[in-house]
Amino acid sequence: MVRKLKYHEQKLLKKVDFINWEVDNNLHEVKVLRKYHIEKREDYTKYNKLSRNIRDLAQKIRDLDEKDGFRAQGTHRLLEKMRRLPSIMLNLRMAQNLKNAVTFIEQGHVRVGPDIVTDPAFLVTRNMEDFVTWVDSSKIKQHVMNYNDERDDFDLVA
Repeated sequence: MVRKLKYHEQKLLKKVDFINWEVDNNLHEVKVLRKYHIEKREDYTKYNKLSRNIRDLAQKIRDLDEKDGFRAQGTHRLLEKMRRLPSIMLNLRMAQNLKNAVTFIEQGHVRVGPDIVTDPAFLVTRNMEDFVTWVDSSKIKQHVMNYNDERDDFDLVA
């Protein structure tokens, strides 16, 4: 015979459903969310699907014959695709780490071309990487220009 459960044991078991128990990969998901500073779980699932598709495509390209012209063309096209804005900021040395890059983007200090970007999940193509800059009114841009002695007298008035 099984002993009767104590009060705190009964209370804990009310929260757990052993009949419809779902196994999830929550620990790995939380690690990835923390590592890449992704705020929304929906973005994580999108990236997960996208990375799976890219991995499958790379596998198919790799399995092609080395002399096949499509293999070189497919590899070139795959390498031209997009990356997240915070990782591009790290490569351009606009931020010291990923967390700072995400903070700068969320605060509205970064623009891609003429558009101000406030979403750290923004994807940038290789062609647009050259157009990632600071917003004109950003204090960070003013500080960088002061440091490099590039700030104009007109900028000092504004």
